[in-house]
Amino acid sequence: MSSRLLLVEDEDRIADFLSRGLSEDGYVVVHARDGIQAKSLLEVQSWDLVLLDWWLPQEDGLQVLQWFRQRDRRTPVLFLTARDAVSERVAGLDAGADDYLTKPFSFDELLARVRALLRRGQESAVVLEYQNIRVQLTEQRAFRQNVPLELTAKELSLLIFFLRNPNRVLSRTRIYESVWQTDFDGTSNTLEVHIKELRRKLEEYGDRVIQTRRGRGYVLESAQSSETDL
Repeated sequence: MSSRLLLVEDEDRIADFLSRGLSEDGYVVVHARDGIQAKSLLEVQSWDLVLLDWWLPQEDGLQVLQWFRQRDRRTPVLFLTARDAVSERVAGLDAGADDYLTKPFSFDELLARVRALLRRGQESAVVLEYQNIRVQLTEQRAFRQNVPLELTAKELSLLIFFLRNPNRVLSRTRIYESVWQTDFDGTSNTLEVHIKELRRKLEEYGDRVIQTRRGRGYVLESAQSSETDL
């Protein structure tokens, strides 16, 4: 699966150049033009890497980074900016950036840093955990209360997607397109069937953690939903 990159850049010319170059190298790139749009995308979707400009309309990159790090300390962030003073680099790194690239820069250097950060992110995410649920990504094995779960490949992919997005309401369309990687068919009950079976296997060893949000989708959280699960 191609790595998903969020590019936050307000200059369309630069954004277009970077998007095309990164896409040609095999990455899936989504472009946000200002801080507000970036926060919206960061809140509702998961990313393998964020490329973040400092100078942005609405809210600047430093504000966006500080906000994001309060919610996500794992996703790598690469600052792309013309601000090259040592104090500014320190401020960006202290706010939670994993690397810092000053404009103008070589596209080959950008690619090298992207690859390095993605490797670092993959190495730090060998295990995904939520309360007493654990997935070992390298071995592709799932556990609850340290008991191995017998999951199908699709159920495991579904669980991994939930574990990467805890406490976020995920729409049926987003789940289907991310896990099945095809367009969502609103008439199919494929997703519901897999959710039901995954719940059954998880709930053999604990309370329900995949809750339904009627009309919105599903969420991985420990609190019992007040709505009726479908």
